[in-house]
Order: sequence, then C-alpha cells, then structure tokens
Amino acid sequence: MDGPAKPRDSAVADALAEISRRIAGEVRADPYSLVLYSTDASIYRATPLGVVIPRSVEDLQAVAEIAAARGVPLLPRAAGSSLAGQAVNEALVVDVSRHLDRVLEIDAEARTVRVEPGIVLDELNLELAPLGLQFGPDPASSNRAALGGVVSNNSTGSHSIRYGMTADHVLEVGAILADGSAARFGPLEPAEVERRAAGPGLEGSIYRRISGLVADEANRRVVRAGTPRHWRRCGGYNLDRFVGGGVSFHGPADPRFNLAKLVCGAEGTLAVITDVTLGLVPRPEATALAIVHFERLGDALAAVPAILETDPSAVELIDDMGLALCRGVPQYARLLATFLEGEPHCVLLTEFEGSGSAATGSALAAKIERLRERLDRAGAGATGVVPILEPDRQADVWTVRKVALGLLMSVRGDHKPIPFIEDAAVPVEHLAAYVAEIERFCAGLGTRVAYYAHASAGCVHIRPLVDTKTASEIAKLPEITAFSVELLQGYGGALSSEHGDGRARSWINERFFGPDLYRLYREVKAAFDPENRLNPGNVVDGPPMTESLRFGAGYRTAEVATRLDWSRDLGFARAVEMCNGAGVCRKRTAGTMCPSFMVTREEEHSTRGRANLLRAALSGELPAAEMTGRRMYEAMELCVECKACKAECPSSVDMAKIKFEFLAAYRKAHGVPLRARLFAGVGRLARLASGAPAPAVNRLLAGRPLRAAAERLLGVSRRRRLPPFARVPFTRWFAEHARFPGPRLGEVALFHDTFATYHQPEIAIAATRLLAAAGYRVRLPGHRCCGRPMISQGLFARARAAAADTVARLAPFAERGVPIVGLEPSCLSALRDDYADLLPGDPGVERVAAAALGFEEFVASRADAGRLELAWNGGPRRVLLHGHCHQKALVGTAPARRALELPPGYEVEEVDSGCCGMAGAFGYEREHYEISMAMGERRLLPAVRAAAAETIVVAAGVSCRQQILDGAGRRALHPAEVLERALAQG
Repeated sequence: MDGPAKPRDSAVADALAEISRRIAGEVRADPYSLVLYSTDASIYRATPLGVVIPRSVEDLQAVAEIAAARGVPLLPRAAGSSLAGQAVNEALVVDVSRHLDRVLEIDAEARTVRVEPGIVLDELNLELAPLGLQFGPDPASSNRAALGGVVSNNSTGSHSIRYGMTADHVLEVGAILADGSAARFGPLEPAEVERRAAGPGLEGSIYRRISGLVADEANRRVVRAGTPRHWRRCGGYNLDRFVGGGVSFHGPADPRFNLAKLVCGAEGTLAVITDVTLGLVPRPEATALAIVHFERLGDALAAVPAILETDPSAVELIDDMGLALCRGVPQYARLLATFLEGEPHCVLLTEFEGSGSAATGSALAAKIERLRERLDRAGAGATGVVPILEPDRQADVWTVRKVALGLLMSVRGDHKPIPFIEDAAVPVEHLAAYVAEIERFCAGLGTRVAYYAHASAGCVHIRPLVDTKTASEIAKLPEITAFSVELLQGYGGALSSEHGDGRARSWINERFFGPDLYRLYREVKAAFDPENRLNPGNVVDGPPMTESLRFGAGYRTAEVATRLDWSRDLGFARAVEMCNGAGVCRKRTAGTMCPSFMVTREEEHSTRGRANLLRAALSGELPAAEMTGRRMYEAMELCVECKACKAECPSSVDMAKIKFEFLAAYRKAHGVPLRARLFAGVGRLARLASGAPAPAVNRLLAGRPLRAAAERLLGVSRRRRLPPFARVPFTRWFAEHARFPGPRLGEVALFHDTFATYHQPEIAIAATRLLAAAGYRVRLPGHRCCGRPMISQGLFARARAAAADTVARLAPFAERGVPIVGLEPSCLSALRDDYADLLPGDPGVERVAAAALGFEEFVASRADAGRLELAWNGGPRRVLLHGHCHQKALVGTAPARRALELPPGYEVEEVDSGCCGMAGAFGYEREHYEISMAMGERRLLPAVRAAAAETIVVAAGVSCRQQILDGAGRRALHPAEVLERALAQG
C-alpha cells in the first residue's frame, strides 16, 4: 500500500501538516499506523485521526497548540495497556513512550523523583533500587505501563493496602492545558491559590472555577455524600481530595490545594502530562510469601478478613481457571509447580514484609506460622499453607500472579473473560457476598465467570465470559454492569478501583455517582477543557459501552488458505485474535519477548502490533490484499521467530507459527528469493562443502572478494563471518572412532544437527564421549536436515518433506523407548513443537516429540535419577550461561544450569540476555545486521565482555555462539564440550 491515508477532514489535514513542519518528532497518518494505535488492552477499537511521536516537551506543546487551534481532539498515550478503553479514541494520538521517558531528578533524602510520562514503572524502580527506594503502587502491568498512564489512571496494585493509590504519591504535575499553554500544578497555600485565580488565560480560569467549586459548602456535602466510601477508588474526578478529612497511605494527607490530584486519575481528559513528581517509599528489606490453598472460592474470600488481622502487605487471589490456564503455558506451568501442593481449587498469595530485626528468615517464618494459627482458629477452610522465603522463588510467584490477566484471556474460542465490571472493589467483609451475587446473576444469563487479583483490598477482578462477536451476548454487557452498580451502591463499593472509567464505565457514571456529584464532575471537565478536546467521552459524557467494540456483531474475517494445522486454535483468524492487547510484548526489563520491540520500540515490532495488523487485514479494516502485501512483510520481517511469545505471552500468541504461515503465503505470491533458497538449503550445502573440499571452500568464504559479492548479490552482510566447514564431519569421525563398551544403561539416539555435524563436529564428538562414559550406547538415526531452515524462510513444502523424513527415521527409536538427544535447541524445537503443525495426524510426531530431549535435559534428568555414572575432575570454575530462545520457550534453562553444575566447584551465572539477535539467518542478512547487533548489545555482549578471561562462556545454540564470537570476540562452548572437558581422565 503506497502513500499516507487521506485525513478525514481538512482541519485534521492542516493540523498534521503544520505539526510536521514544527516538530522534530514524527507524524504518521498511514493506514498501518492508524491500525496500530486503534486498540489498547480493552475490548474497544477506535481509529485515530493521526499519530504523533514527539521527541521533546517542546514538540508535545507544539502538538497541543496546533490541535487546539485547529479544533482537533487529542489523546496522549503511552504503552496502551489500559483495560477500560481510555487509550483509544477518534483523536490525534500522541505517543509519549518512545522519547519522553527520562528520569529528570531524584532526591533520595526527600524521597522524591521527577520523571517524564513515558518511563516504564519497572524501569524506574530498577533505577531507584540501589537507593533503597521504590514507587509504592505496583500495577500488574508495571513491566510495560508508563508513569503517564499510571498517573492518568490513578493506578494501584497488589500492595494497595500498604501504599494506597497513585494519587497518594503524586506531588506535582507539569502539564499542557487544552489551549496549548503550559502549567505546573503542585501544593499551594491559600494566598497563592488566590493569586493564580486572578491570573489570565485558561490556567487562571481553572483556578477560579475549581477553587470556587470546592469552596462551596453545598458542593462539599455533595462530594462527601456521593463519593464511594471505599478508599480504593479511581473513578470520576478526585474532588474528595479537596474537601478535607482524607488520610494518605504514607502519612497525613497534605491539606494544601493541589490540582495535580485532579489531573491524577483524569485519563488525559483535563491536561497533557509533561512530567510528574512522585513521592517514594522505602523498599522492604525482606519479604516472605504464604501460598494459602483452598478447595472453594467462597472459603478463600471469606478468609480474607482473618488474614488481614495478621498484617500482610498483600493478599492476591488466583482462581481455578487461572491455575488451569497457567498449567497450559510452559513458562508459567514450570513456575506454578514450584509453589503449589497438589491441585487446589484456588490460592491466596499472602505476603509479609520485614525490616530491621523483623527482616530475618525466622521472623518472617513466625509471621507465616501466626497466619496458620489464625486460619485454624477461624475455621477458614484452608487446605494448606506453603511458605516461600527465598527471593527468587517469590519472584516466580509474582510472575505468575502478574500474568493472570493475560492467562485468563488465553481461553480458546470466542467467549472470553473480558474487562468491564472487573475493576469493582467492596469492603472486604462484603467481598464473598458481592462475588456470590454477581456469579448468581451471571449464571442466570448463562454466563461463566473468572476471577483474579487483590483480595486484600476487596477488589477481585471479576470477568464474565462473553462473546463480543454476537449481538445477544453483547447485550449482556450493560445488563451485568447495571446489576454490579446496584450491588456496589448497597455495599459502599467503588465501580473503578485502579483501571479507570474509560469507555467501559464512563457511560454509567451518572447512575453510579448520582446526578449531583456527576454534575460537579462535568463542571471540572468544562473548567479544564471548555471545548471538550482532550480524550473526549471518558469519565463524563461517555458513549454507550457497546459502541466501538474491537469485534462487535458485524465482525467477520476472510477465509484464507492455510498450510499449517490451526485446529487447536480453532482456525488461523482466532489464533491471531488471541492477542488481547495486554502488551506484555512491550516489556524490556526481563525475559525474551519481544526482541525487535526491545531495540526499536516501534509498536509494529511488538507481538501485539503484528497481531493487530494481521487481524485488520483479515477483518477488512485493511484491504485483504495486505495479507501478502509488502508493507505487511515489513511489519513481520523483524519477528525473529524466537518463540518467546509462545512461552511469555500470557495469551499464548504464537507469532513464530503465525509468521511461518504468513511467509508461506507471501512466498507463494511473490516468489522465493535466491538468498532464501540458499539459507533453506544449508544442510545440503554443508554436506557438499565439508570433508575434502572444506579447506578450499573455507579459504574462499573468508576472502573479501566473495564476502563483498555475497553482500552485493545476495544481501549477506560482509561484516559477518560465515561458519567454516569441517575437514572431518562428525558422521565420518563416528564411523571411524566411536567405540562403546557394553552399554550399562541403554541406548540413546543422538540427533546431530547440520552444524554439529558439518561445521563444529567437536560438539557432537564431546556429546558422544560423555554419553559413552556415562554408560550409554550412542546410535545415529541417519537423518538429514530437520527442516528448521525451511521453516524460517517460509518454505512449507520443503519443511514438511524434511519433517516427514526426520520423523520416519526417529520414530523407530521412540517406539523402542530410546531417548532422542538433541544438541541444537532450534532443531530440537522443530521436533517438539513445529512438526505437530506440519504433519497433523502423523502418530510418529507425538512419539518423537515425547522422546526428544535436549542434551542438558538428558544429562540433568539422568543425574537426578541416579543414572549418570560419571567421574569429574572438579575444581572451581565460573560459567556464564546464555540460554537459547527456543530452549527458554519450551523447557527453560533450569536443566542447563543443573547439568553445568554437576562438576564439583562449577558455579553458573545466567545472563538475562533475551535473544542474542542472530536468530539463524536473520543476523547474516545485510538489512538486519544493525538490529541484530543491537539485540546482542542489550545485555548479552556486554556481559560476555565483562566476564573474566577464565570464565567459561556457554551457549547451546549455534547462532548464539556465532553472535558472541562476532560481537565479543569470545568463543562460547556448547554444554557438551564443557562437561566432556570436566570428566576425570583415565
């Protein structure tokens, strides 16, 4: 698709043109950009008028000035992780997450920090950690949510009973007003309020109108009477903070007049935030978790008041659906197994903090014991309490809790547990009754319900499972919401308690708050934004909640020819639709997903962005031809097929598989380039070039002329060293040298990949020697290429043929119970993951997948079972481990760590390095070289360079080892080499 989309009217066109001339940032109005910013983590979709990515506050103010002058609505946006729909609108979207993300000032003594709105909360806390400080509220989206959104939603999180709401910690806000003028809001004495109220312009008018509004005694009575009694509230505007009597969660409330408290929670409807000053809290010195097991949800909820008597810092619920879904995602199933006993119906994650003398393990253990005793006295029905004292195990628990939302959204089919009443909170003594009433009402409508979240604060996020593609189901949304409002009014609860009002709840705010308080909210909006240009339709005057749904009754997807088996996903379109927009793929502080976004920070290079674009093409929002268009290819090409989304995306969006299907269609439409054919055929080329021709071929490959020609003609970067071929391939060495004593412990089939056979046979040789020394007889299955290179290039027919050949050769071993041991994680993942989609219905595929193990898995499991008869040299050695993406996605790196720690004295440090950036052929391609290196430079390459010379650098993947060699000048070893060298000789 060529050229930008036509703007909807001349005012927008003129505004975009003027903005382009005035700012250093970018202006985008093409169809792809509009699609990318049309959704957030909610059930809504609204096409923006344009997208602006400012580089500075000056840019941001220029955009606001021009939008005001032209009458164009404006929506400031960061990560787009909002659940109520407040981050989408028919407005000019201004993305502050790309460049306005600095920490401007830290005052450790005063415990304050000033930041720009685009900084991600977890990134801020990492910077504060060495000072022993943190920002208190901790929403589950903290690994991608930016402070601008956290403040705009008045967010809180798991520790709300300790730290309250974000508004309790907001001190000052730098803002741009609706007319484009700048202002700074902070605590003011009465005289200063009067002085500013006498000032000119919109700012003066705001001070006059708001100070007058909250000074009026009748209005103050309305605010006190209409504001929900529950402290955990973020709906409406924060007028209650101006009528006195409030107490914050970190000390007495500041009585001074502070309009920053109104901007907080306003969802971008009152002003555009340029910077915010926040109060900080000390980090707890130590914590412990008690995982309280229950067989009934009602018992768990009823136990919360008793648990609160033991002074926990957090009490979080994971229900039966959340636990079941967690078991279905490899990354989280592994973590879940570390803190559950048996299969409870639900659990309450109960945290205790300690500082000073209370920070010891014994002191924290004593708190957990008191919890047990209190539950026993209360007859609470708890079936077990699992203590977790180790910090790394606690981190695993919180990881599972924080992905609970996305896990719930991973339910297959069109009925999804969607957010619309999920943000309600009630006093904890009413929690069990409220949940029971909602469940009873929904059951009467034939609707199931899922639960998770903050039991400690009376906020159990309730999610009815609704099909938002069906008119009769959509009609349930306002009906259930109205029932919830009626209950909340009776229980003194809040309709919005951390996620904001947005499109999901603004429409019913007048009914919930009452006409008198709602009138005051409308006056606040009018005072700040007389022309209703800032994120209109949120908080007040919201449209019906069933408008602008992402799907809706009219949603349809085109039938597309597919090659892979999509039956488990209920079709290709539903596999794409699994993305609910939560945006976990935008995280950059830990994990692997999504490597390209981590370095480009472009929305289209996130898993969410790619899924949104494909869904748009499937549903007609983009022309159907875009499914094989060049622009779609550009959005998909930086997906390095790391499979991290398969493990780390809570909704289990498998973008690697989706890309394979897309590439296959794209290749069919546009042909297969020579470079793709060559990369796909590396196995055959390696067989031909190794052996006798190897010395001559290697000299040719190392020469500048051939590398220059390869770059010019094929697009293979001359800055990459092509891997040399072996003079003696592993298969020849095996035939001539492999000798085995009588196998004491049985046989193994060694799946020796192309690179371990024809490029680095020393790896396969080391594996053979170690397995033989351990008492196993090594068999070679005689396979050729597994098909991984064909998969990465989208060559379906060739990949399928390679898979069929490999399964035919391996299945006899699997049928005899012989373990299939692989050395290359990417090849092994083809056997265990991709073949099921390439060869549906082939009984050999499942048998081979069940028998296939990585080398480290095999060694670790046999060691744990006492079936590894090895003698070690031992001696202190430090090992720096980098895990391969596919390895991390399918089994994790725990087996690798276990295997590498078998030699006495070996200490393993793992780099949280994400993707190395090489990703097979990706890093060799000229157009991807820079981004490939940028991925490596995030963490992996600096960590390798910093390692001492005597440190053993270990990477199982051939691509990873090549990236380390090219980028850090160090030769990384395969785990088989490390362990074989550590064997006692003789």
